[in-house]
Amino acid sequence: MGHSRKISVIGLGYVGLPVAVSFGKQGRVVAFDINTARVAGLKAGHDVTGEVEDAELAEADLLLTTDPADLARADFHIVTVPTPVDDANKPDLTPLVSASTTVGGRLKKGDIVVYESTVFPGATEEICVPVLENVSGLKCGSDFTVGYSPERINPGDREHRFETITKVVSGQDAHTLDVVAAVYGSAVKAGVHKAPTIKAAEAAKVIENTQRDLNIALMNELAQIFDRLGIDTRDVLDAAGTKWNFLRFSPGLVGGHCIGVDPYYLTHRAEQAGYRPQVILAGRKINDSMGAFVANSAVKLMLKTADGGAKPDTVAVLGLTFKEDVPDLRNTKVFDVIEELEAFGLRVKIHDPMAEPAEARHEYGIDLTPMESLGQSDAVIVAVPHKSYVQGGWPMVQGLLKNGRGVVVDVRGVLDRDRVPDGVTLWRL
Repeated sequence: MGHSRKISVIGLGYVGLPVAVSFGKQGRVVAFDINTARVAGLKAGHDVTGEVEDAELAEADLLLTTDPADLARADFHIVTVPTPVDDANKPDLTPLVSASTTVGGRLKKGDIVVYESTVFPGATEEICVPVLENVSGLKCGSDFTVGYSPERINPGDREHRFETITKVVSGQDAHTLDVVAAVYGSAVKAGVHKAPTIKAAEAAKVIENTQRDLNIALMNELAQIFDRLGIDTRDVLDAAGTKWNFLRFSPGLVGGHCIGVDPYYLTHRAEQAGYRPQVILAGRKINDSMGAFVANSAVKLMLKTADGGAKPDTVAVLGLTFKEDVPDLRNTKVFDVIEELEAFGLRVKIHDPMAEPAEARHEYGIDLTPMESLGQSDAVIVAVPHKSYVQGGWPMVQGLLKNGRGVVVDVRGVLDRDRVPDGVTLWRL
């Protein structure tokens, strides 16, 4: 499937860069971002997010730029900026509106603008199109058209890549849909699925992560129930998992830029339409409470098992990123664990081999501690199962406990339960 479109990608993060690089293997792509440090790093040949290998980046024909004027070289613009929520869990469309303003300033007759950012149904046509029209002075539908193709990037996943995941595409009219399908079909080997409307494609994206969020919320609620009943949750899930139609999900901390955020876009739009979601918000409440649950469970065990009644005062937390083996700190729920521990007056030392220290300090006010400087603590919380922690196993973890004794909280259950060292009390979700 071929096309003659000249492509630009606006936003070069975890989503945008793989998209730009994939299309850049076919021909010149205008790769735009407002972050000068990000663009400089990519020009130097390295992606700090780890999503694109250096050799792959070098292979792509990218015009890496921070100059909006360069967008005029393209006629097919792909917007891949973040869509976070604010402190009240309401959609923050600032990056999306800003990107639309930037694109609108360089829009020409015949151009197509496709949004990949996760939004609520209707956002592309009701929020983005008016901005494009106002800035460009052009009319959508006659001078330019829009489409929507939800991103499905999974940070750190080497199997499910941009080219190997079926791409949902949509357009405001039949011609636009055909062009959007042809453009993405030229790069996505897994093929495309044509959604009948832009709103259907927007809704499909937001419920993908909402469904996953709810399934994990059920596991997290079960974990809290079984904790009170003295039953190991993973023993229960292993047994239940032998049934052919049992869905295999696990309890955990639900953070990141997708699962912990996207459901709020859907509930926001539902409330605007006069419907107050029940199940979705209940799931969100459970998942948002898990950091406090982990921390409280750790503190209870520390007090219960303290040697000679001595008051425990120090906890080592291993991992800060929102998931294993990626440097992404966005919306990490490990921070909730740390805050709760500090509320008890405990001294918390945090280590993460993947996170950028400067970003941890800027985003959360956290100073990461090198492994060799962690010393020994009353408890160790393996919050994120980075490969180095899994490989270090019990010898590494026990070495971080005072006299090799204390509490170990294994959030994701990666440590061998059958080899718990003497003097160590293990707790896991």
